[in-house]
Amino acid sequence: MMSSSQVPTMTTPKDTILLITNSEQARSAFETSLKDAGYGVLMTTNEQAALEAAQHATPSLIVADRQTCSFNRLRLQANLRSVPIIAVQDVKSVNGANDTEEETYLDDLDRGADLILCGRSARELIARVRAVLRRTELGRKPATYSFAGILQMDLDRHEVTVSGRSVNLTPKEFLILRCFLESPCRVFTRQEMLNCVWGDGYALEEHALDVHIHSLRQKIEENSGVPKLIVTVRGVGYKLRSDT
Repeated sequence: MMSSSQVPTMTTPKDTILLITNSEQARSAFETSLKDAGYGVLMTTNEQAALEAAQHATPSLIVADRQTCSFNRLRLQANLRSVPIIAVQDVKSVNGANDTEEETYLDDLDRGADLILCGRSARELIARVRAVLRRTELGRKPATYSFAGILQMDLDRHEVTVSGRSVNLTPKEFLILRCFLESPCRVFTRQEMLNCVWGDGYALEEHALDVHIHSLRQKIEENSGVPKLIVTVRGVGYKLRSDT
C-alpha cells in the first residue's frame, strides 16, 4: 500500500526534467523511466511549448530530441540559460553518421547542448541525468537574489518578497524582474529586455513591455507613480535604481 508520503499529488520531486520530443515511443519510454526514478516531468512536444512551460517552473535539466529542438532559443530565455541540456539522437541516424553529422553534433554543442546521447536507451538516459545533476549540484549557487535590502527573489520557490511582503507576479513579470536582478547595474533598452524575456527575434511591440513594467511596479513599488526600484532612463530604457 502506498503511504501518504508517496502519494504523487502530495509530494514534490527534488528535480524536474523538461522533456521535449514529438516521438510517442520516446515520450512513453523516457517519461515513465524518469518518473520511476523519482523525477518530476514537464512533457512538451516542441520548443515553443517548452519555453511556455518553463515560464511557470524552471526545470533542473532539459532532455530534448535534437530533431525537435534547436537549443539556442532555450538558451535565450533567462531562467533556462544555466539549465543543463541533454540532446538525444536517434540511433538510426547515428549508424549512418558521417562528417556532416559530426558537424551537426558540434553545432548542437555550440548552440547550448551540454551532452549528446546517442540512442534512446531509457536506462542510459537515467544514468546520464543523474551524473549531470550531480555535477550541477556540486557547482550550484544559492538560487536567490536580494536588492537594496528590500527586494528578495527565490528562484527555487518562484517567490518574490518586498520588505517581507509576498507579492504574486505573473510569469513574465517574474522573468523581467529576474533580468534586472541578474544585472543590477545594467540599463536595459526595451529591445534588450524583450529579448531577455521573450527570446531573440520574438515579434512583440515595445509598448507591451511598458505595460508589463507598469504592472510590475504596481506590485513591488511603494508608490508606483514615483518608482524607487525600477526606474526609467529617458530615451534608453529601464534599470534598477543603484542608489536605493
